[in-house]
Order: sequence, then structure tokens, then C-alpha cells
Amino acid sequence: MGIDPYPYSYKEYTFTTILLEKYKTLKEGESVKEKVSIMGRLMTLREMGKASFGHIEDQEGQMQVYFREEDLKNYDVFKLVDMGDILGIKGEVFRTKKGELTIWAKEFVLLSKSLLPLPDKFHGIQDTEIRYRQRYVDLITNPEVKKTFVLRSKIITAMREYLDQKGFIEVEIPTLQPVYGGANARPFKTHINAWNMDLFLSISPELYLKRLIVGGYEKVYTICKNFRNEGVDKTHNPEFTMMECYWSGVDYNDMMKLTEDLYEHIAKKVLGTTEIVYQGTKISLKTPWKRMTMYEALNTYAKIDVSKMSEKELLKLLDQHKIIYDKKSTTKGLAIAALFEELCEKTLIQPTFITDHPRETTPLCKLKRGNQELIERFEPYINGWEIGNGYSELTDPLLQRQFLEEQVERGRGGDEEAHQMDNDFIRSMEYGLPPTGGVGVGVDRMVILLTNASSIKEVILFPTMKPEND
Repeated sequence: MGIDPYPYSYKEYTFTTILLEKYKTLKEGESVKEKVSIMGRLMTLREMGKASFGHIEDQEGQMQVYFREEDLKNYDVFKLVDMGDILGIKGEVFRTKKGELTIWAKEFVLLSKSLLPLPDKFHGIQDTEIRYRQRYVDLITNPEVKKTFVLRSKIITAMREYLDQKGFIEVEIPTLQPVYGGANARPFKTHINAWNMDLFLSISPELYLKRLIVGGYEKVYTICKNFRNEGVDKTHNPEFTMMECYWSGVDYNDMMKLTEDLYEHIAKKVLGTTEIVYQGTKISLKTPWKRMTMYEALNTYAKIDVSKMSEKELLKLLDQHKIIYDKKSTTKGLAIAALFEELCEKTLIQPTFITDHPRETTPLCKLKRGNQELIERFEPYINGWEIGNGYSELTDPLLQRQFLEEQVERGRGGDEEAHQMDNDFIRSMEYGLPPTGGVGVGVDRMVILLTNASSIKEVILFPTMKPEND
């Protein structure tokens, strides 16, 4: 027919929601002569001889359109349109006798021909496997999914707003790193041909952000992708988003306050309330949040007083509870942490900070004032999930080297998640790292909670998936 079904542009259009708001006072049968234009996908079509009704859906919503043969010069082209095609419509707004605001089409242009049929409009895609693989179709057919990701964007915007207002400077750290560190995790490994050397995808931005505090910045943060070579479940994806920030001159008490204030600010900004319902459970994000030491949590929820137990007794408890652990490298402190994870985490539904972890759980944290077996570390929990991790940062380079050397030995002993030795990071500390507090907050888990999503795959546009079988 000499028609290009994939034209180059269609610039003059308005979102349907704007038109629906602008003309909401129109009465039944009433119309306006003002010409309007919309662009979107044809989602429904009811043909009635020489006239048809359809619904056009854009980013914001959808609106009914009335097509009539005598009004359209290219009605022969319209007769070949299918649901799923993207159209440009120009016409006048009126309200039908059934009360629906509608555009009376005076012009239409085909902007993109859809070659594949859309799923049933009433049921959408029910197969979650297809939904995650073909997110583009999921977004077309399930409006609630689109709203979730709009909300995700607003959550991240509110996060930046809070940190910017507090005087933090947003920075970027390298994703490709010669030495990985900042977390207990297995890395993804890659190779740079130019230098014939191996590199690792970042598991954490921590060590680079601390270098910036050494360099003279007082407050820095990054919102970045991290990559950890681990399993996939409701709250884990190998590629995920984290906000991490560091603040010189403060300790872990200040970072706990920052964390709870950040959550409260975002909830109020995005949802208008600190009272949320997650999968039927009421959760209050209002500050201040509850604080408990790890020892207190084990005493309260598992009825175990670990402060009086030997390493042998703790390892026996792990066996009794059928908790898997590395018999070569598990120490008293790691046994305590494993017992907490297995017996206590799931009970922490309302926001709670678990503080003062065993020293062996990380080499990057200051020792606890008054108890050198512990460190000034906290993890916030909501709905039984760990949603962050923060410290009074270790600033003594000699102690830092000692702790990292202990981790290297654990790695030689078979611990695949042990830290590597980062000599350049130690060198930066030798120039002087001021007293510093830091925290990392999982962005994906925050979005899961605030959008009432059932899993992390519902809040990542393109989650990591196994290859399709052709």
C-alpha cells in the first residue's frame, strides 16, 4: 500500500491522564472543538461496521477512542490495524452516553506495527517465568507492574534527596576492580585483554568510598550495582542495587539514626505514611527503631546465653540445630553469628537494629568499646530480612592489616567468601582515615517492602535468569 509502518517521529501528543483530568467536568453527550493528540498502544478494539471503539494506552494510563469511516481519509488502513499496534490519534474530546471520556478520531497514523499478538487482555501473563524474561510484554499487559517501577524510581529519587539535603556528595566507584573487598561474598571474575590480567566485578563500594574520606571528603555516598556470585531466592539476585554512604567524625550510633531517618523520609515522601502493610503484616517504619545486641537477641528469641558458652559448646549447638558450617574455619564468633541467623532473624518483623556483632564477622569494623571480642557493627532488620549493614569504621591501619591477613588465612583454608588483602587500601589508611561511620542499605529490599512485592524479581526490571531452552 506504499505505507511505512515504522515512521520516524510523532512529537505533538499529550498523556491520556492529562486529558482525562482536563475534561473531567464534561457532561454526557457534551464535546469540545479543541483538537487533542495522543500516542499509544491499541489495547482493545470493538468493530461495529463503519465505526469502531478502542482504547489507547500510554505510559500514564489509557483513554477510549472513537473511529468512524466518514471522518478518516485512511480508514482502509485502520481496517488492517491489530491490537498491540502503536497509533497516533488526533481528534476532539467528548463524553459518551455511557459516561466515558472519549476522543473522536479525525486523524490517525500507524506508528509501529505489532507482529506478535498480545496475551489475553483480561488475564495478562500468568506465567512468572515469561513475565520476568519478557518484561516488555509484562509492562504492556500488567499496569500494576509499571506502577511498581515508577514507585521504585521515586524511592531512589527520595533517597538522593535525603542524602543531598544532609550534605552528602554523590560519587561513582569502579565496577571493575583488581582486588574485591568490602563484604563476605564470592565475586564474579572477568579478564582485561589489554593488560592480560584478571579483574572482579564490585561486590561492594566500601573500600573506594573510604579512600575518598581519606582524601578529604566529609560525607560521600553512591547508589550502585553490586555483583555477588551467589544463589537466587526471594530476596537475593546476583546483580543488585545498594546505597552506601560514609560520614567522617561519627560512629555507628549516628549511622543507625541516619538509616532509620532515611527509611522514614522515603516512606513519607513516596507513600505519605510510615505505616505500611507487607503481605498482610502491619509494619511501622516510624522512628526510633528498636535496638538489641546480638547476644540479647539470642537470649530473647532462642533462650541461649552465648556469653557464657565455650566454642566447643557453640559448635555442638550448631550440630543440634542442623546448621551447616565450615568445620575448619568456624570460630566462636562465627558460631554465634550462625546461631543468630538461623534462630533469630525470622522473628525480627518490626524494624530492629541488631548491634555489637562478634569480631570475626568482618575485618573492617572498630572493636567494641569495653569488649574486644565484639565490634561496633549493626544490621537493621525488617520482616525478618537484613536490609543493611553499618559500622564504626576501623581506622587503625596496623590493626586493619592484621585483620585482613586473618581473612586471607581463612581464604587459604577454603573460605570462598573471605576478604582479599588490599594493600593499596591499607596504604590509603596509613595517610590517616578520620573517625568514620558507614552504612550500606539494600535498595531492592527497600523497594520490595514499600511496594508490597512478593519477591526481588518483581522489583528488578530484568532479573538474572537461566538461559532459555530453544
